[in-house]
Amino acid sequence: MLHGISFISIDCGSTKDYLDEDTGIQYETDTNFVSSGRNYLVPSSANLQNYRYFGKQLMTLRCFPDGERNCYTLKAEQGKHNKYLIRAFFSYGNYDAKNEPPTFELHLGVNFWDRINLTGSDYVYSEIVYTPSSSDIIHVCLVKTGLAIPCISSLELRPLNTSLYQNPNTSNGTSQPLLVFLGRIDVGSPPLPAPESNRHFKYKDDVYDRIWRCDPKYNSSGWSSLSEAIDVGIGDDPYKLPAQVLGTAARPKDVSDPLTFDYESVWSLNSYHHEYYVYFYFAEIEHGKRTVINITLNSETVLSQPLVLEYLKPVTIIPEKPASGSISFSIMATSESDAPPILNAFEIIQLISDLNPPTYPGDGRIGKETHAFQWRMHGRVSFAASTTPIQGSYLCQNLSSSQLRGEINTSFSYLTELENMDLSHNQLEGHVPEFLAELPKLKFLNLTGNKLSGSIPKALKEKADTTLQLSIADNPDLCMSGSCKRKNNFKQLLIASIIAATVILLIAFGFWIFKRRHKGSPQGGTSIFFTIAVVHSSFKKGGSLKSKHVTFSYSEILSITDNFKTIIGEGGFGKVYFGILQNHMEVAVKLLSPSSTQGYKEFKSESKLLMVVHHRNLVSLIGYCDEGEIKALIYEYMPNGNLHQHLSVKNPSVLTWNERLVIAVDAAQGLDYLHNGCKPPLVHRDLKTTNILLDHNMHGKIADFGLCRAFANDIDSHISTRPAGTLGYVDPEFQRTGNSNKKSDIYSFGIILFELITGQHAVSRAPERNIHILEWVMPILERGDIRNIVDPRLQKEFNINSAWKAVEIALSCISPDAAERPDISEILVELKECLSFDMLQRHFESARTTVELTSLLLDSETVPSPR
Repeated sequence: MLHGISFISIDCGSTKDYLDEDTGIQYETDTNFVSSGRNYLVPSSANLQNYRYFGKQLMTLRCFPDGERNCYTLKAEQGKHNKYLIRAFFSYGNYDAKNEPPTFELHLGVNFWDRINLTGSDYVYSEIVYTPSSSDIIHVCLVKTGLAIPCISSLELRPLNTSLYQNPNTSNGTSQPLLVFLGRIDVGSPPLPAPESNRHFKYKDDVYDRIWRCDPKYNSSGWSSLSEAIDVGIGDDPYKLPAQVLGTAARPKDVSDPLTFDYESVWSLNSYHHEYYVYFYFAEIEHGKRTVINITLNSETVLSQPLVLEYLKPVTIIPEKPASGSISFSIMATSESDAPPILNAFEIIQLISDLNPPTYPGDGRIGKETHAFQWRMHGRVSFAASTTPIQGSYLCQNLSSSQLRGEINTSFSYLTELENMDLSHNQLEGHVPEFLAELPKLKFLNLTGNKLSGSIPKALKEKADTTLQLSIADNPDLCMSGSCKRKNNFKQLLIASIIAATVILLIAFGFWIFKRRHKGSPQGGTSIFFTIAVVHSSFKKGGSLKSKHVTFSYSEILSITDNFKTIIGEGGFGKVYFGILQNHMEVAVKLLSPSSTQGYKEFKSESKLLMVVHHRNLVSLIGYCDEGEIKALIYEYMPNGNLHQHLSVKNPSVLTWNERLVIAVDAAQGLDYLHNGCKPPLVHRDLKTTNILLDHNMHGKIADFGLCRAFANDIDSHISTRPAGTLGYVDPEFQRTGNSNKKSDIYSFGIILFELITGQHAVSRAPERNIHILEWVMPILERGDIRNIVDPRLQKEFNINSAWKAVEIALSCISPDAAERPDISEILVELKECLSFDMLQRHFESARTTVELTSLLLDSETVPSPR
């Protein structure tokens, strides 16, 4: 077999990695793929080890006695939009000496995959083909459906050629459905010896490591086996069947007899509401035979014209129209054929096309906004507490004894499919929310053993009298009656009134600021500002650029800039001037200096690039001027300058910790669009704080794409241009090789993060030599002294957890090994979580300060006398 490093092969429950000599596959433990569950050994008396190709994996189990839903996390090396075969093996072997084989569900993320039932079987396995569209992270989940404990023996992922298993009905960019294999039959192979007779096996020359089945019950009466010891080449057929599979076949004895097959007579279909495809594999293995065939599937003709099979040339036939309800096919020889029909192998695949997206409201997922619950999960993976959205089964959420604190979050209102929810024996506070009564399918709600207070909402009580089983015991301050006696009722009412008044004042203040900021706008609304960059090229003339954007003449440029009167900066093309459009919009102008190392080639490259790149966190190209030797670009204007200026010690206005994190998230979103939103992806090649500009709301946007280059694909790294970048931000690997890719931008982004955290510049001037920011920060980090790393101008006004998280993200970006640096999409997720830590603390501190101040006033024993 061709087993590259892209294979993922997990022996679940194993305590060490090993090479399986029979298959040539390297298996690893599941330690790095799942954080819950327990390891078990199957007793040798089960004889599972006798299965040659997977017996060793069947002898170890990972079982999940805790939690309703436990998930393995696989990171696909080829990334999203690629195709993968995923296979899971399950065994029982009476490991618990209870003789109770389990039944449970297997899910792919939030989507149902299969129902696993080990009753009457030594083992079962299930295979799918999956094409992830939103992430390269794949979650394979075992879900309890009763009292039985789910167990898994092995989990495998195999990358496939993208041309395999295409759904003929998928077009216009729609995502591929989930393909579940119901059977992969090697027709005509002789039965295997016990204990593997009529079971599954592998071939070493199968590049996709597929499992094939040889079972006489799949061969209808009248079929005869045909086997030739020949080398059948795979040719151009992308399915690349092993020679042993193509070298065996079935034929009827008489040329006039068809090969017929009825799936229902072998195994009933899972559902009459699904669609099924049959993949037929042919190779004529008898020399001198001229075989011409037709195929019908469920009595409908598959081929538009008869198929002529050539000697030793593999052919794969896929019907354009799926079958439904049942599967029966017939292969017949035509009158032109001088040989009976032939079939070498076939596969039956079920389509699950109604997949739920990751944010489907009914799938039991809650976003990170649920951090109002400050939880620590022990052995429960129904919720992932820090780095991924919260996941649960469609019907149940068992969060009993999970150390949940805070109020019941409104995000639960999105779980419209939820039937059972157990929140018992936690530390939940506040009132029971009324929205729980609005969950349409909720039948069981357990709130026992918390610190809830107040009265049960009327709608929830009415539901409890009819369709809902409600448990609220051991909540001392919670009552079922219509009115509850409360201590210090007046005090609580007054506190609530003061808090409400505070909120109203804040809203009014915010509205006042909004009106002041927008006063004087030409249209009475928000102002839109633009930048015009003008390039005067005395080096090389070029043709005009065509665009749908607004064009300006050179005379208009002169008028707009008042003959280049006011200089406001200097960029890669030369000096930058201030100007105003006729509609009073403020603009700026770049003029190419004769001494500039850049010329028309860079101008043309940048202008063409920016005209198709649009994102809220990128400085957009609005229009251009192309008049003779005068070249101009029109950009969105950013009135608050660049990030470098705001981090300078000379700037009296210090950016808050929250503002720094928001700018970091903004920049990451812009870079994520360049790397992952553009096809082909774009590499900036000169990321730095002076290229992160700030709009009137202090949101960051990435500027200066003059050094960008488009790659043919994600893995290309060669660039045949002069070196680019700025001292202090340049990836050391790029300095060594001269080759730049997306990971070079990640290094630069890491340096920018350290600048935001520390307030230091990438390179600081010193009497003897310049000092790089990493030289300064690393020794302090080794001491674990986070407070002396964060910018002292913040005066310790920052969230300590958020700061550590930001440092960890920055460290991952500047890893010396470029391959270990994360993708910007992963960084963006981490930064948003970092921001949520800070915002959550500020929210609670603000609320606590208001309440504490009010309580202090009310509890004071010294009341000033009137004067």
